[in-house]
Amino acid sequence: MIIKKIFYLVLLFCTISFCQDMRKNSFNSLFSDLKANKVGDAVTVIVIESSQASNNAETTAGRSSDIGLNFTGKIDKHSLPDASASLGTNNEFNGAGATRTTGMIRTKISATIDSVLQNGNLLLKGTKKTIINGEEQTILIKGIVRTSDIASDNSVYSYNISEAEISIEGNGLINNSQSPGWLTKLFHWIF
Repeated sequence: MIIKKIFYLVLLFCTISFCQDMRKNSFNSLFSDLKANKVGDAVTVIVIESSQASNNAETTAGRSSDIGLNFTGKIDKHSLPDASASLGTNNEFNGAGATRTTGMIRTKISATIDSVLQNGNLLLKGTKKTIINGEEQTILIKGIVRTSDIASDNSVYSYNISEAEISIEGNGLINNSQSPGWLTKLFHWIF
């Protein structure tokens, strides 16, 4: 009898000590995956951006004018000297131009939820920095995403992010060799 009471006391103590607070887990659904929805939750942003633009322009203009005067005649049986005058102008212009730009970015960035807006949308911010052989590349992403656009594995495509800001910055030997030197910058500033 005493052993039974001790067993029940130990069982009661263990139940009270290691129980779960159901209020803490009440927001989790039994039927769906846990999706990022709070400040600090991680979201994987799959960046697939492709842009292409082209512009063609062609202009043709022309103007032509001619003025002429021709005079011949006779007085009595004497012929007068021939007189002739002519004036002409010609003006032509042909112009053509074309521009074309293309760009493509493909990467994955882990971002965190910076804040939750009043309508339930999430503000994401993320940075990815890689250094390979002294070449540093930093990718920054920022934007607003709806919770419904976040997949069950907490990933979202970049084209689902509104007000998206994606920037890629590089620093290193290659970047330094592509920028003009200080003397060239000085001459451009003076002239």
